[in-house]
Amino acid sequence: MKIAIYPGTFDPITFGHIDIIKRAAEIFDHLIIAPAKDNYKNPMFTLDERVKLIEEEIKNLSLPAKISIEKFEGLLVEFARKKNAKVIIRGLRAVSDFEFEFQMFGMNSKLDSSIQTIFLPASETNHFIASRLVKEVAKLGGDVSKFVSANVAEKLAEKLKS
Repeated sequence: MKIAIYPGTFDPITFGHIDIIKRAAEIFDHLIIAPAKDNYKNPMFTLDERVKLIEEEIKNLSLPAKISIEKFEGLLVEFARKKNAKVIIRGLRAVSDFEFEFQMFGMNSKLDSSIQTIFLPASETNHFIASRLVKEVAKLGGDVSKFVSANVAEKLAEKLKS
């Protein structure tokens, strides 16, 4: 069974994330979506809230692979080993993403060379979407409906009110 992990902060999950999830699910038998606890990005949503948003977003998708959502903290390669995953999926939007992701690939390869990294470029309609920018647009009162589902937009608005 080919198991892959798609890690990220998913703060919040966007149409770009959904695009990568759909495409990765076509390739692997099992896809683990792995929202990270992540302290350095200071997420707007708690880890449990992000998991719930992901669950809500993927429940109605018709995906060929078995999908699970499993939060994690610590080293990604350690998490991958525990889950018997041999592949890490990373989405790329721009050259700046590649530079960072390539460094992460190098570090992960040194930590465990048996775990491969696959870069999936964002589709042309989603290459500009970043959770950070979606949150900024929402904070400034802009319409985020082109970047996230109505459910996520609603949760963003609720979060910003509190």
